[in-house]
Amino acid sequence: MNASVCLCVLCALIAAAAVFYAFKALRTLRGLERMVDAVERGTFQAQRYDESRLSRLEARMEQILRSAALTQARLEDERARIKGLIGDISHQTKNPLANVVLYAQLLCEQSLPPEASDMAQRIALQSEKLRFLIAALVKLSRLEAGALKMRAGSRALGPIAREAADAFAAQAGSRSVSLAVAQGDDAAVCDARWTREALEILIDNAVKYTRPGGCVRVAVGAHASFSYIDVSDDGPGIPEEEQARVFERFYRGSQSGAAEGVGIGLYLARQIARAQGGYIRLRSAPGAGAVFTLFLPRAEK
Repeated sequence: MNASVCLCVLCALIAAAAVFYAFKALRTLRGLERMVDAVERGTFQAQRYDESRLSRLEARMEQILRSAALTQARLEDERARIKGLIGDISHQTKNPLANVVLYAQLLCEQSLPPEASDMAQRIALQSEKLRFLIAALVKLSRLEAGALKMRAGSRALGPIAREAADAFAAQAGSRSVSLAVAQGDDAAVCDARWTREALEILIDNAVKYTRPGGCVRVAVGAHASFSYIDVSDDGPGIPEEEQARVFERFYRGSQSGAAEGVGIGLYLARQIARAQGGYIRLRSAPGAGAVFTLFLPRAEK
């Protein structure tokens, strides 16, 4: 057999081997595709029981999925327990705290010596703060535990902004702060109740930090992908180095001064926005007030 014949035979063998391994690789890939499809449908089950690599991969995949299912079941059980615990805390503290607030208010209305009157007012103020704190922590815990489901739908933001602002009309008036609402016809995909909750936190902050004679402005608008609600104030502003921290739990900035608060409102507002696929942005400078903007996914008209 001459050299040319040997070379032809060798090339034929190499070609045959290449075809064989290509076919084997293609069959393996198809097997992997079927495995992935079954995982997506939730119907995966190991089918091969030999010593091939594909069989070993199927066995490992089955172990991973079983482990993931067990972890998910444990998470659901933990979530249910947390939900029950939060419900118990809310139920057990609601009535006693309401009584403390009520009797503190009644005490403030009595004719008391100046020192006792001052103490009664402090009790009323702190008990009201405690009630807000517990309510905020319960809401926050439910959000973080996934115990609350957002009822998302296409909602007009104008009426939500107006309702939230109306809730603070008396408070703004008592502080000689004007409250202006520019309602637009833009809509967002959101839960109306929780969106109003987040917006009320922003308006409450704006009213508290605006100087007497100043103005809090609420405006609705939209960009390409998000609708938004601006809440701007004439307050002292927030230094740049503190702007990221104001959304931290229990953080109070250097400009807080004598304004009442527990430092959890903005954190809760941000969690509400995130739960709805949105976010909150802050623009501010010392002496120039602040603008908090609540962004929510835009609803198509």
